[in-house]
Amino acid sequence: ALQARMAKIKVGDARAAGTDMGPVVSQAQLEQDLSYVEIAKAEGAVLAAGGARVACHTGSGKDGYYMAPTLFVDTEAGMRINREEVFGPVVSVIRVKDYEEALAMANDTPFGLSAGIATTSLKYATHFKRHSQAGMVMVNLPTAGVDYHVPFGGRKGSSYGPREQGRYAQEFYTTVKTAYTLA
Repeated sequence: ALQARMAKIKVGDARAAGTDMGPVVSQAQLEQDLSYVEIAKAEGAVLAAGGARVACHTGSGKDGYYMAPTLFVDTEAGMRINREEVFGPVVSVIRVKDYEEALAMANDTPFGLSAGIATTSLKYATHFKRHSQAGMVMVNLPTAGVDYHVPFGGRKGSSYGPREQGRYAQEFYTTVKTAYTLA
């Protein structure tokens, strides 16, 4: 199902109507993303979709750093595609036997920017929100992006500095002073 859905994603100028996914940020990032594709294949992951540079679907003729949404299946937890932050349109699937193994797998990483769960179980949704070791946790929602009024940031190796959004920004940029006067 994921492979079929990814085949329908239109890659191109993010400002153009009908575009689902824009380019990666730079030539260097595109080359790095494509190198991860090769690393994953060399380690035995099965490429099920994407994995290559693509042309802009809008026909604008503009050059860009466009990459097809990429799906790997039959991956193992120790593969680099699952241990390092790719920062590209790449997803990999690791099969697990149950929720407990899935949560352990999700937390078995030096990173923790965002995590998500797709479920109809309120029990698992609540447990995942409390026990996921990520800075942002989503239930039945995409894991990219958050509203402007909430703090943005991760945990572990995915965290840097303060959470500069929402009330956390106000608290970060406020210097508090306590003063007493006896007159």
